[in-house]
Amino acid sequence: MAPEKTSDGLDNYAFTVDGVDHFCELPENENGSDRFSEEGDSGKLAYCVTDIPPWYLCIFLGIQHYLTAFGGIIAIPLILSQGLCLQHDSLTQSHLISTIFFVSGVCTLLQVTFGVRLPILQGGTFTLLSPSMALLSMPEWTCPAWTQNASLVNTSSPEFINVWQSRMQVLQGSIMVGSLFQVLVGFSGLIGLFMRFIGPLTIAPTISLIGLSLFDSAGMNAGHHWGISSMTTCLIVIFSQYLRHISIPFPKYSKAKKFHTSRIYIFQILPVLLGISLSWLICHLLTIYNVLPSDPDKYGYLARTDIKGDVMGRAPWFRFPYPGQWGVPTVSLAGVFGILAGVISSMIESLGDYHACARLSGAPPPPRHAINRGIAMEGIGCLLAGAWGTGNGTTSYSENIGALGITKVQSFTISFTSQN
Repeated sequence: MAPEKTSDGLDNYAFTVDGVDHFCELPENENGSDRFSEEGDSGKLAYCVTDIPPWYLCIFLGIQHYLTAFGGIIAIPLILSQGLCLQHDSLTQSHLISTIFFVSGVCTLLQVTFGVRLPILQGGTFTLLSPSMALLSMPEWTCPAWTQNASLVNTSSPEFINVWQSRMQVLQGSIMVGSLFQVLVGFSGLIGLFMRFIGPLTIAPTISLIGLSLFDSAGMNAGHHWGISSMTTCLIVIFSQYLRHISIPFPKYSKAKKFHTSRIYIFQILPVLLGISLSWLICHLLTIYNVLPSDPDKYGYLARTDIKGDVMGRAPWFRFPYPGQWGVPTVSLAGVFGILAGVISSMIESLGDYHACARLSGAPPPPRHAINRGIAMEGIGCLLAGAWGTGNGTTSYSENIGALGITKVQSFTISFTSQN
């Protein structure tokens, strides 16, 4: 298939929708060099949907996707901990975080293998967070006053464990029942009928409203130290937009050339990983030299890298989450109706994510049967998330789709690596 020419004069290997079932085909250079080395054109896709990058590059690209989704995923159990009466139990919070990351990895594998089959990462969804918090704010689930006082909380006492686990169990059951609707919509093909009424004018406002709900959490956490937050943002922008055409030499081995160096556009393919790593290193140095305050009541304390040292010491090195780990789920009718509203919003958001991911990946718009599979797998993911006890469901992550456009790496092999 001959590549089309775009207005900028570069070859565009994103195939046209003409019924040909092939993904974008970026040919290797004649000398067998990497597609993202200086010999190639850095404006082209580095790896397409069906490409398999080298294993060592998959690890770093997977870590980058993991860090891109990290903030959104970790915020959910931290916010839920307030409704679950876990504000003063950091160890249990860490167990919830490990559970939601584990389930997100499993759901990502299901989505890229059996679902829409695009490089789209699955993670916790904020669309279920509001109805979950509304359920937990009902009079019968309001946290006892003594759980708000750190000096009165004994995290190992049966009474405290029953308080938060009973709330988690009703949340689990409501999510599991609500997710069955999404499974039904996906496998029955009803989403194909809904597509007649869902277009840009419905998808764009829905995604915008969901994104706006993140501003409160983002602003609150970034406000712990605006200097560090701004520095991280600026570093990512500088790496991805201004240094992306700078290549860095890396050692390489091939049968033809043996050991040699190859120049890689590292700033374009790993801007998020480099930005976060450099910011963490600076925070670590500021912590070592006590530039950041050691008083918890002072501004900037939460930018220190040693504030969670006690949790790291008490948490187990290896922990395997399992279904029903918090007890047998129960069902609340009010919770089910609230979760259903969140599930419908999540489906509409995912429809936009699928089309955006396909466009950035050089793939055609996903057909109805692929969308049906994707929605069904997301429903199964919500069912698994409820059974495992994340207190949340799963959905497609828009921020990781944006990372595809920045890094030019669209291989869904990276989705296998990112959370596993």
